[in-house]
Amino acid sequence: MKHFIIPSLLVFGLINMSCGKPKKEAQVNATTEQSAQETKQPEQVDQDKQQKDVAIITTDFGDMVVEFFEGVAPKHVESFKLHAQNGYYNGTLFHRVIPGFMIQGGDPNTKTDNKASYGTGGHAAKYFGVGNESEPTTWNVPAEFNDINHSRGILSMARANDPNSGGSQFFICAADAPHLNGKYTVFGQLIKGDQVLEQIVNLPRDARDNPTRRVEMSVRLDKIDN
Repeated sequence: MKHFIIPSLLVFGLINMSCGKPKKEAQVNATTEQSAQETKQPEQVDQDKQQKDVAIITTDFGDMVVEFFEGVAPKHVESFKLHAQNGYYNGTLFHRVIPGFMIQGGDPNTKTDNKASYGTGGHAAKYFGVGNESEPTTWNVPAEFNDINHSRGILSMARANDPNSGGSQFFICAADAPHLNGKYTVFGQLIKGDQVLEQIVNLPRDARDNPTRRVEMSVRLDKIDN
């Protein structure tokens, strides 16, 4: 059994200078360009807007919206997105909460009532070269450590002792955690729902840091204006 451990200690013309007709033509050209902009169809304007992918994590306490750091952790982002698209995370729990530290979730084992198995399950959404290619349950995401600090709201990947053992479990920092910098893969950050994070991290918990109530999630992808 893999035990996913997060130590508690541990984003830049030419101008005709002569007078007369050429100057007048330049003015007409400028007017034509302005007219073209004014007659642009709404759908064309929408297409011109740059958008970015986000994940919406829905809980009983409200929604948390995270954006991705695809440039520094492309494999982790791809795996998370694939899991979100295929419903892998739906019905899983935030099974570990530590005030002043983080909330952790994404383990498919948490769909059961066997709390002893919480934190030991999950795998990558595709084969990234780690594990047995013919056995999906062995797939892991290789480490993509980067220079982004683990500060409040950061989305990072849980793992076991092996740096290349990230699967499906993730955590969201509820406070700065500098002891995790460069040791766990940061791949996104919370951009909405800080109050939801605060409620979840402060739930009553047992000796294993499991919340005493089930905090189920569903995860879906969306796009927002950049």
